[in-house]
Amino acid sequence: MKTTTLLAASLAVGSTSAFAGGMDRSGQSIAPIFETGTYVELSFGSVNPDVSGNLFGALQSGDMAPSYTQMAGAYKRDLSDTLSMALIIDQPFGADVDYPAGTGYPVAGSTASVDTVAITALLRYKFNDRFSVHGGVRNLTTEGEVSLPAVGPAGYTLDTSTENDWGYLVGVAYEIPDIALRASLTYNSEIDIDFTATEDLSGGAGGASDTPLNVTLPQSINFDFQTGIAADTLLMFSARWAEWTKTVIAPQIYSSPGVVNDNLVDHNDDTISYSLGVGRRFNDQWSGSLSVGYEKSYGGIQGNLSPKDGYKSITAGLKYQITEQTAIAGGVSYVWVGDANTDLSGNTTDFEDNTAIGVGLKLSHHF
Repeated sequence: MKTTTLLAASLAVGSTSAFAGGMDRSGQSIAPIFETGTYVELSFGSVNPDVSGNLFGALQSGDMAPSYTQMAGAYKRDLSDTLSMALIIDQPFGADVDYPAGTGYPVAGSTASVDTVAITALLRYKFNDRFSVHGGVRNLTTEGEVSLPAVGPAGYTLDTSTENDWGYLVGVAYEIPDIALRASLTYNSEIDIDFTATEDLSGGAGGASDTPLNVTLPQSINFDFQTGIAADTLLMFSARWAEWTKTVIAPQIYSSPGVVNDNLVDHNDDTISYSLGVGRRFNDQWSGSLSVGYEKSYGGIQGNLSPKDGYKSITAGLKYQITEQTAIAGGVSYVWVGDANTDLSGNTTDFEDNTAIGVGLKLSHHF
């Protein structure tokens, strides 16, 4: 069974898992380390959300979630019969917020963004054809900015420094090649970031102050499972837990009693995201997959910069084997964003019936 042929169709749109818990975006997959021989891949994803809320059942926020893109790449090679390595580049965390101006909504004109790029260096050691361990280090580049016109007499802005910080990952895998079975468990460490934040309450009139801002991006555990269930047919399951309750963004000036007296961003719950799918090889050139995703809605009040609570999704993927070594795969995801309530000065805004559409494309080659 050509397991990589089947998997690639679904993994092509891995970057389109929009609106996972917290600021999760890529899911931190290490799938390339399990490819055979020398291997390289490049992928691109685009996500188009449609997220809006209403206050008092009438005052509309407008679509506050702009489209964004995701890019990733990986290189894998065997160093010996038992040892292999991989370099993986992805954008694991991110946020984009843009409330339309001029709507009369209390936070109209507010914008925010968080951008990250991770480079992961990974080694895998095979004890035999069934048991292996893997581990490595991850370098994360992070920056963010916020603009809130409704905060303070002249609005509030925040720009962080660009920081490079380190984490690590370790894991274990079990395989039965004859039936295309593989189960892997990977732990990703938390990453502590010490920003210098430039905060301004003066509307650009020279009142900016540089303050320290410490943020922890969450530790997480990924479980990935696949097994053949019939000729040329693969069952796939994955689950990801992330400790988002440890991620708090509390800029010094913004969170002071004389200004907002609250965190800019925090999370009420840790999250677990699930995916279940089936892959099918149709012939030597074509294979496809269909999967569903789920993350529980926890309820409670969500932040105005992240008005979502869980999700459900469906993803379809298709792969074409151009040559024996080269393939192209793509897919589309449709996401039902979980309904959420946010708080505006003691009043509840309802974010309901929101969706997102993602498309992805991956080019891969075995040498």
